[in-house]
Order: sequence, then structure tokens, then C-alpha cells
Amino acid sequence: MVLEMKVPSPGESITEVEIAEWLVADGDYVEKDQAIAEVDSDKATLELPAEESGIITLKAEVGDAVAVGEVVCLIDTSAPRPDGATPQAEKKEEPKKEEPKAEPKKEEPKKETYASGAPSPAAKKILDEKGIAPSSVAGTGRDGRITKEDAVQAVPSMGTPTGGNRGETRSKLSMLRRKVAERLVAAKNETAMLTTFNEVDMTAIFDLRNQYKDEFKDKHNVGLGFMSFFTKAVIRALQMYPAVNSMIDGKEMISYDFCDISIAVSGPKGLMVPVIRNAENLTFRGIEAEIKRLAIRAREGEITVDEMTGGTFTITNGGVFGSMLSTPIINPPQSGILGMHNIVERPIVRDGAIAIAPIMYVALSYDHRIIDGKESVGFLVAVKEALESPEELLMDGNVKRALEL
Repeated sequence: MVLEMKVPSPGESITEVEIAEWLVADGDYVEKDQAIAEVDSDKATLELPAEESGIITLKAEVGDAVAVGEVVCLIDTSAPRPDGATPQAEKKEEPKKEEPKAEPKKEEPKKETYASGAPSPAAKKILDEKGIAPSSVAGTGRDGRITKEDAVQAVPSMGTPTGGNRGETRSKLSMLRRKVAERLVAAKNETAMLTTFNEVDMTAIFDLRNQYKDEFKDKHNVGLGFMSFFTKAVIRALQMYPAVNSMIDGKEMISYDFCDISIAVSGPKGLMVPVIRNAENLTFRGIEAEIKRLAIRAREGEITVDEMTGGTFTITNGGVFGSMLSTPIINPPQSGILGMHNIVERPIVRDGAIAIAPIMYVALSYDHRIIDGKESVGFLVAVKEALESPEELLMDGNVKRALEL
């Protein structure tokens, strides 16, 4: 029996996928549920498992766009399972018969002529003027004669590349990368995007982490990172400024009474943005555990479309790559995104005196169509206040209870 394997629907609104990579070869014997291909949709990269065991026949090439429901391969389920070898491995190549070696032809030495390797008069003049020895120039004329063109090309010229590698490669963008590109351009063209900046003194968070991170990890088996503090600070600010937790739908503005926080993660196929659902109900431990789970799934290519769909606000951390400052692009249809950056010791004024403190620049990009300057600046100030006074504003004055220690 020959089974037709069709492309399953990876999610709502997705009508086609692209074959990113075949994990098996045509004619291989595959086992049921074995991953046979990786396919790209416009939202994620997914593995395609074999529906039955048998010998596979591929019906699509890498890079092909295949509609959902279209046949991509055939599996002959009646084919016997090979004993420890694939059908291709069982095929033995017949030893090739050695052909008698033909004796090499003796080449007659070339006769030297008056022009062999010598420059033409015009070429000699150019080489003499530039101080270039004729022996260092390869002639392209008859019998190796150096022509005027050879002499001109042998003269180094400012701005003319000479030597070195000047190759280039061309590769097709994945469907996911193309979709990300379209969304980023759309966000710039279709929103009134503005960015406001501030700086955060991370001293209080550094002190808390240094004091409790070992105890937190021992008890909860997850690290106490910066993301849980930023997520908590963003949730507090979204509840204070609900317009930032809103989005435009045609002529209406939709505001949410929950906080689904999207966290930008760098994956093997590019940027992915998994979502922490109802983050307002999670503790520090819950946020750190969920971020770890989603990040691992994204980096291993196991993230699903549902886990990246939705989200009411995004946090992106360019600081892990060393970014000092940037203007993050809104993740549509959301209306706001917070950009974190690297932490650098800088001089600040504290209590009237100059002090050295770990400082992070933060940036809020927002859609000015529904978020006014007062709300955007107020939101970012609220984030700053919470991060600089985490024990009071994020932990209700009880660190151990907040960290469940």
C-alpha cells in the first residue's frame, strides 16, 4: 500500500509552507513518527513526522512552496524493513574495471621567438614608466607577448581592487525570514512609530540578585535573571497606563485587562517571539521558568505557532549581544515594545555626589496613533521607578516571600 503524505495545517490562517530541509533521502526506509523534513511557515519552523513506516519517495524539492493539504511524499508501507541498512546502502557498486593507462604524449618544446614573453613597444614604455619588471607580468598576446592592455592592467590603481577574495554567495530567504521582513516594513510604514528613552540604575537589582540568586536557583532549579524584574516592571506600568496595552483594529481601539508578554528570542531560523500568557498572575519563579521553557523550545526549533501568537506587549533584549542603544520596531498589531540594552558602569549623581553605578539605557517604541507622549513617557518612567526600587514596588516589601524562599 502506498500512503500519500500531505502537508498538515500548522495553524490558523497559514495556507502554505516551504520545504526547508529533507531529513531523509529518496528511497530511504523511514519509521513511523520519524522526522522526515523541516518546513517553514511564515511564523515558525516545524518538523514533519512520517505517518507510517516504509520506503519514502520525495515529491517536493528543498525550497519549494507547498500548499497545505498537498502531497509532499509517498510511503510504501508494504516494503520490507531492511536488516540494519537502508535500501540505498544495500546497493553495492560493482568494482570498476581498470582501463589500461594510455602513455602520455610527449610534448615538443615550444620554439622561442623574438616575441616570447617580451613586451610590445607600447607595453614596454608603460612598464618602464611605472618601474615594473616585464618578468612579473603574464603576457596574453601571441607566444606570451606582453600587450599594452597587459601592461595597463598590471599597473596598480587607487580604487581598483587588485588581488584578494571578491566572491559572493546567494541564498534564498526562508519563508519565516521573508515574513519577518514584511512585518517589520509594515510596522514602519503603517504605524506612527516613535521612540522615547531613559536610563535605569541597576544597583538595587544587582544587590538583590547577588544576595538571593544561589538560594533561588537551589530551590527552584532556575536562575534569577533580569527578565523577571523587567517583566514585572512592565506589567505594573501596563496596568498604570492601559493605552500601552492596547492595539488598533480598523476604527476601534482594543484594550486588554490581561498582560500577555512577548519575549523576543534569537532562534536558529531567526528572531522568534514566544508569549508568556497572563504574566500578571505569575511569580518571579513562574516568569523565569516560563522564559526558560519557551527559549529552549525556540532555540531547538520546537516552538509552535500557538506559542508565538497573540501577545499584548513585547520585551526585547539587545544587551545580550552588546547593544548600547537602539530603537526597537513595534511587533504588530501591538502598540508598544520595550528595548533592553547592555549594562555599563557609568558616573551618575546620587545624593548630590558623583558615584559609579551599573546603568542600562532603555527604549520604548510606541504607536503614536493611540499612545500620547504623556502616556509613553509616564510608562517608561514607571518601569524605571520599579526597577530602581524593586523591593518596594515589585515585591511588596518582602523579598523572600516574593521569591518564594
